Amino acid sequence: MSKTHNYTIQLKWTGNKGKGTASYRAYSRDHNFRVKGKPKVVCSSDPAFRGDDSRYNPEELFLASIANCHMLWYLHLCADNGIIILKYEDNPIGKMVENEDGSGQFDSVTLRPHVELSDDKMIAKALELHEEANRMCFIANSCNFKIDHQPVATVYLHG
Repeated sequence: MSKTHNYTIQLKWTGNKGKGTASYRAYSRDHNFRVKGKPKVVCSSDPAFRGDDSRYNPEELFLASIANCHMLWYLHLCADNGIIILKYEDNPIGKMVENEDGSGQFDSVTLRPHVELSDDKMIAKALELHEEANRMCFIANSCNFKIDHQPVATVYLHG
């Protein structure tokens, strides 16, 4: 039996400079969101779309959601398979294509996780589990494009 999980946030536009959206240049793209009991996240649009580059933009948050979900599933699967991960870092890349009419979409994301583990005999299995993590990831399953992986696994050397 499937379960349903509901999520909610409070989104607030903070970019009214006094004239609202009287023109494309009349307003700021600044906004924030919060989840009850958690700190607010300050956001804007990408600087290419008149945003503030000191704030998170939706495209960065989308890429972060994919990478976070993958990492959490991957760590879960490693724990289930007796693989001890000591360090996990990722520097993912997402490519968004802007169409002539101003619309757009992501057409690719490549995760580039680098993990350190404790046993060199587990490297092959550790690398293999990235595909399983992708299959399990809620966010990846919600995307309409393939998410690629370029994983690296190394062994932590004591000393």
